[in-house]
Amino acid sequence: MLELFLQKPYELQLREAGPAPSPTGDEVKIKVIYGGICGSDLGVFQGKLRHAIYPLRPGHELVGRVIKAGSAASIPVGTRVVVLPNTFCGKCSYCRRGKTNICENKQSLGVNADGGFAQEFLISSRYVLPIPDDLSDQKAVLIEPFAVVVHALQKVRLGKDCTVCVVGCGNEGMLAAALASHLGAKVTAIDINPRKLDLVSKLGEGIQAVLPQAVQQATFDVVIEAGGTKGAVEQGIQLVRPGGEMVVIGLAQEAILPVAHMVRNELTLFGTIIYNFPDDYLRAIDYLLDPSFRADAIISLTLPITAYRQAFESALTGDHGKIILDFKGV
Repeated sequence: MLELFLQKPYELQLREAGPAPSPTGDEVKIKVIYGGICGSDLGVFQGKLRHAIYPLRPGHELVGRVIKAGSAASIPVGTRVVVLPNTFCGKCSYCRRGKTNICENKQSLGVNADGGFAQEFLISSRYVLPIPDDLSDQKAVLIEPFAVVVHALQKVRLGKDCTVCVVGCGNEGMLAAALASHLGAKVTAIDINPRKLDLVSKLGEGIQAVLPQAVQQATFDVVIEAGGTKGAVEQGIQLVRPGGEMVVIGLAQEAILPVAHMVRNELTLFGTIIYNFPDDYLRAIDYLLDPSFRADAIISLTLPITAYRQAFESALTGDHGKIILDFKGV
């Protein structure tokens, strides 16, 4: 069995590993079809995530098919599935309140537990979800990252003619712009990379994609921060209209916030992390099945797993949308 293996930051290799063991209990063995490269995969590769553990197998945006199932597994053999890469205990105070996304005992595949960039891997069936036959494999690999956006945008008031600014047009920012536009908002997306602006402008009717300096005098009902930098957060809060809202998806380590400005203008600031499973996955699937929703245009490259170096190098340039690894032909 081939798998990607990260010995330590920047030391990534495709290696031959032993076959994945047979599943027991509620486990299933999944044969991977596609895996998406995420910003957190790049962060782990570069050694930028403090909670990452090495060595490990990366990968968490995964679609595949169940090829073996343990005796207590809830998903039958042959089912096409996507993976929930963030575990939850179901017992801590947060889980008991339905907030499994902030479980005290959470582990994240490809970050502090082995991920799924392999031809086959094992996982508990509680962390997989069957997907509809009419959803393509390429669209299905977007379910996990898109669920992050679906979860975040439920926190703010979006609707027809609402003005929205998306700060940062990485994969999550592009998905946020696409969904806000689909929901009827008037969307402006900003980024320092003109190539990203060209990509995001194709994700919905009327999306205005501009450089950050073009909106310095503007304000918006809702700001979606997806840049993950100090500057993105600080610019974002200045772009919120009095009485408006900002939701922070990015993971900037820190930022300076103008508290008096926020108080005097009654601004609302939301933090958000991942999603609630399966609800946000199911909502993401519903959107992806809608032919009028253009999110699949975010996919820039699909490369065989043997071209993993090219895939990671391309992702690190910041010039592309989603890059997908293809495990089918290996």
